[in-house]
Amino acid sequence: MTPSPAGAARPVPFRKILIANRGEIACRIIRTLREMGIASVSIHHAVEARARHVREADEAVEIAGETPVAAHLDIARIIEAARRTGADAIHPGYGFLSENARFARAVTEAGLVFIGPDADAIALMGDKISARQFAEEHGVPVAPSVMPTEDLPDFLKRAAGIGFPLLIKAAAGGGGKGMSIVRSAAELEGAARLASSEAQRYFGDGRVYAELFVERPRHIEVQVLGDGKGGAIHLFERECSVQRRFQKIIEEAPAANLSPALRDEICASAARLAAAAGYRNAGTVEYILGADGRFFFLEMNTRLQVEHPVTEMITGLDLVRLQIEIAAGHGLPMHQDEVTAHGHAIECRICAEDPARDFLPETGTVLHLDVPRAPHLRFENALDRGQRVTADFDPMLAKLVAHGPDRASATQRSIEALRELALLGVKTNVDYLARVLEHPAFAAGELHTGFVAEHRNALAAPELDRQTADRALIAAALGMREFHSLVFDVPEPHASIGPWRN
Repeated sequence: MTPSPAGAARPVPFRKILIANRGEIACRIIRTLREMGIASVSIHHAVEARARHVREADEAVEIAGETPVAAHLDIARIIEAARRTGADAIHPGYGFLSENARFARAVTEAGLVFIGPDADAIALMGDKISARQFAEEHGVPVAPSVMPTEDLPDFLKRAAGIGFPLLIKAAAGGGGKGMSIVRSAAELEGAARLASSEAQRYFGDGRVYAELFVERPRHIEVQVLGDGKGGAIHLFERECSVQRRFQKIIEEAPAANLSPALRDEICASAARLAAAAGYRNAGTVEYILGADGRFFFLEMNTRLQVEHPVTEMITGLDLVRLQIEIAAGHGLPMHQDEVTAHGHAIECRICAEDPARDFLPETGTVLHLDVPRAPHLRFENALDRGQRVTADFDPMLAKLVAHGPDRASATQRSIEALRELALLGVKTNVDYLARVLEHPAFAAGELHTGFVAEHRNALAAPELDRQTADRALIAAALGMREFHSLVFDVPEPHASIGPWRN
């Protein structure tokens, strides 16, 4: 299908779209739907009845469930909600059911449009083993590996034959679950059994595989768009190397210190893979990049990524709009040579967690929220003052995204915005993120997935003396409108009387 002129808005037949998600991504999708003149339907568990994504949608449907997460995973009830509200399509966001082939197939069979790839593509790329084999067949570099087998001794023997260190990974899943690094033959069997047990617990699939572990690897991913007819383009790459517990906390686009030739090679291989798979809609191809310049296919995420705003900031494109247009049957929005990038963007994931306690999740109540605003900033969130932050969902609360003409300016703008952001009532990683960005190694682009562990001591919070703590609390209190009014406003009836003397 011939791409539309770059940047041209393309009409779609959807009148109403249900968002099978919650929180900040639901609010972000609602924003684009409103701009496109499409009505939105949100879903929620009872505990979220007053949530912002519920209030901002044109309609909201409560989904019953034993737990809030269970409600968001109930395929039958979600599809019924779409039918009952007259929705034409379902947008899965990310997480929950976004990469569930059974959900995508059920949506289609119900006569609705799934805003994402088809079920077969999700199944192919959702299984890391089949995805790796497919990538290898189509000329995309894959790290030396051993696939799972029922014969454990044979698996262990062949895995040891690759050499150490090895990475043991779950065949189905992600987020660091069912993953461990093995540095010697003595550790191999125990690590394989533990990873398999964890994979079974989290994903219902105990298969694991082993691959060569690249020391101090960088995590590079490429945003792709496919038309489902063998056409695909890339929207450049993102650097996602700053992670804790195998989970990203800072992403940026473009990646730092990549030669133009290497960037072109990585991005072209991602578009080639998507085209070979007949991939439709938005997706992300992820790679491990070694210090020697060799890169290996890691996985493909068949959905919108958490970090998609940095790509939007440098390209000027709305990925949610493009997802909807492609799902409506339009081809690619532009030719590859029409895709351009401007400047640099950095995203910081703001999480309710304590970096001093190995990033353990935190709970609390949002007592005060003051967000910095500027044309070069985006603060993606669904937070409200008085909102309870519980352990029911993922600890990510918001995303702060900054754009600048170059990496140094984007970094400085991110630091300034993090320092200005006030989020009181629940412990977060805001100050920690600022310290990461201020670290000389980050400024130099010396990034790898072990960055957080390597610089653990330097990134630790400085000791806060009592006087400094008191001053910080006073400053925070003075910044709260309610406190200022309580202390300094003239009460009634004196405010109405005005100036007077005894």
